[in-house]
Amino acid sequence: MTDTATLEKTGASVDQSRKEAYFTAGQGQLIWARFKKQRAAMWGAGILLALILMGMFASFLTPYDPTIAGRDADYQNGAPQIPKFWDENGFSFRPFIYTYERTRSIETNFRWVSKVNRDKRRYVVLFPEGDEYSFLGMKFNTHLFGVDQGKIHLFGTDGTGKDVFSRTFHSINTSLAVGTIGVLLAFVLALIIGGVSGYYGGWIDSILQMITDAVRTIPAIPLFMAIAAFIPATISSEGRFFIISIILGFIGWPTLARRVRTHLLTERNQEYVLAAQLCGASPGHIIGRHLLPSFTSYIIVDLIISFPYMVLSETALSFIGLGLKEPVNSLGVMLQNVTKADVLLNYQWNFIPVIFFITLVLAFVFVGDGLRDAADPYADTNK
Repeated sequence: MTDTATLEKTGASVDQSRKEAYFTAGQGQLIWARFKKQRAAMWGAGILLALILMGMFASFLTPYDPTIAGRDADYQNGAPQIPKFWDENGFSFRPFIYTYERTRSIETNFRWVSKVNRDKRRYVVLFPEGDEYSFLGMKFNTHLFGVDQGKIHLFGTDGTGKDVFSRTFHSINTSLAVGTIGVLLAFVLALIIGGVSGYYGGWIDSILQMITDAVRTIPAIPLFMAIAAFIPATISSEGRFFIISIILGFIGWPTLARRVRTHLLTERNQEYVLAAQLCGASPGHIIGRHLLPSFTSYIIVDLIISFPYMVLSETALSFIGLGLKEPVNSLGVMLQNVTKADVLLNYQWNFIPVIFFITLVLAFVFVGDGLRDAADPYADTNK
């Protein structure tokens, strides 16, 4: 009986501690506690973090320069090279690939073809020195892996001999950078326009909502077609990159601005706002320090959900030739290669970036859905 009573008291104290922790927890702690219970969202967050790190450290993780300067002229449209440990010639403790030799023959109408020489091995090595790259303003030339002679192409090469593996990792970084700039610009515009519109109301709200509706009705594709026609052909790839990012930001703010406005219209007459006004607080102080923080979680969720749409927009525009172009490496630029019939029939490894693109978008979607449910104050906390 004593043991049973002790266990009951222990269980009751544990439940009491959990209730106290729940009622004293901050908003961020409650969101994280709900988010951890969603397995799909946690998997999506892990995959998304891995993809972000792959993009950030692409220059180190990949063996070669993704531009034309790092191409393999002797292995154009080459198939993926998968390291192995044994073959008919015996076992090796070091992973290796075969040597490919380019030849012409009458069987292929004297076109260049690559043939495998299974008697010559190229051994994989770690941390070799190779193409120079910059990271945080410093120069490096050490890469994660390579081969002792020649080159290795895990995902094969494209028609110009550029390494698809290196291009894919750098493309993730570029697409995420475009999405980040676009989302941040749209975020700032949405907070300013939505905050002013919702706080003041009246004729200011009417004018700003007219502008918002006008921006929402602008068709994206014709807009980019017109801009592509006016962008000089001599503009640098970096210039085109920033133009695309800024345009995506300027046309992506109305949805969040509407949500901010709606929230402020319902909150501006609350007692804490009236108290701040009586204390002499300025409108900017009230909006920035009282109204917007009252739904910070929803703003964060909206930012996360906006990312995949920005990435999709950049990829779609680059895919149809209106966005980024060579020599910039982005997922949209790489997807342009898969539209060619020759690639569809003979060089299917060019579809590998499509897998990374789908994975990136789905990871954002799962994380966004998880955060949206976790930020809902009326969600069932027992799930």
